[in-house]
Amino acid sequence: MEQLSIAWLLIVLLFMLLGSGLWIGLALMGVGWIAMELFTSRPPGMALVTTIWGASSSWTLTALPMFVWMGEILFRSKLSENMFRGLAPWMGRLPGRLLHTNVIGCTIFAAVSGSSAATCATIGKMTIPELTKRGYPEGIVIGSLAGSGTLGLLIPPSLIMVVYGVAANQSIAQLFIAGVIPGLMVAALFAGYVMVWALRNPNLVPPDDMKLSFGAKVYESRHLIPAVFLIVMVLGSIYAGIATATEAAAVGVLGALIITAAQRRLTWETFRDSLMGATRLSCMIALILAGAAFLTLAMGFTGLPRALAGWIDAQDLSPAMLIAALVIFYIILGCFLDGISMVVLTMAVILPTIERAGFDLIWFGIFMVLVVEMAQVTPPVGFNLFVLQGMTGKQLPWIAKETLPFFFMLVLAVALITAIPGLVLWLPRQMMGG
Repeated sequence: MEQLSIAWLLIVLLFMLLGSGLWIGLALMGVGWIAMELFTSRPPGMALVTTIWGASSSWTLTALPMFVWMGEILFRSKLSENMFRGLAPWMGRLPGRLLHTNVIGCTIFAAVSGSSAATCATIGKMTIPELTKRGYPEGIVIGSLAGSGTLGLLIPPSLIMVVYGVAANQSIAQLFIAGVIPGLMVAALFAGYVMVWALRNPNLVPPDDMKLSFGAKVYESRHLIPAVFLIVMVLGSIYAGIATATEAAAVGVLGALIITAAQRRLTWETFRDSLMGATRLSCMIALILAGAAFLTLAMGFTGLPRALAGWIDAQDLSPAMLIAALVIFYIILGCFLDGISMVVLTMAVILPTIERAGFDLIWFGIFMVLVVEMAQVTPPVGFNLFVLQGMTGKQLPWIAKETLPFFFMLVLAVALITAIPGLVLWLPRQMMGG
């Protein structure tokens, strides 16, 4: 019980530091330092230095800034505009028509981006003006975009998967492969909801104004070639065994530069802006990971993870109850923290419990990504909600309300992968041999 009191004290301290506006990475280091100073006999100074160096010099972590840079380059290219032009002619016959460009556009862009906010912002820049101009209701346009933007985390390559792979010492290539089927499943759930909404509200869906022949539709699809080229370069090199996830990230940057140059958008200014944007974001993530690594070490010395795992064991929760409790825990946590912080803050405590309960850690990585996706659309710290608020000027509660059905689709996705773990594990076992 004494250990749990220490845990509550440290949690309160962490939230006080975060609330004061201190950088997340420094707040984590501060709590770790205080925990080691007050509750262990080991001097924290040397432990801090060696842990930060170890966390920062990980070869696996090299993939992170490369994928971030790839997303930044594409953010400044015409890729999303071309995707809309290539997809729109094929959507006319589906219930919901052009609303599906949000879902399918985000699905394709997610396969070359790795970031939820970048996917949401890039596709939103193109689809929001187009769809509102054509008379689609603002609520479903923005709600479907906020929901579909979360696919940037689940469909590989994914920044969260890289962070989880580093934190949990799991294969990033296996995580990427494991995310493919759940990613397509979530996209199908979103598209299904849009269809149901359209069938229930037929008078709110504008008529199909794109009467093109089959040949003309195929011709318009040429605009999808750059996105397909990049997906094949990045994911194809991993799945074919030609490149590791880290090497594929470098291939992705090269592909993004080629596409942007071919579109005549690659100026010195866009190159410099993309590089600086990627540097800032990568440094922030690296500092958070370094702080979390030190906090993890400090927690280990205080014995908190063992105590908490023992307490959870004492509750005698079934595996299904444990997963349900974790979903609620992460939804609450997601109201206050961003996704990367959620992963790195909780790994040290949660992983031993998950392993003891018999869950596969690759499966748990995809579970983590799904619950982090939920956090992207829950106020007050839902990153996708912030992005859309900035783009549309709408109030955050209104955007959150319109996104709620897509939040429930993510809850359904968690239920499906829990009931059928093969949805996550079948593809990596087929492609990686176990």
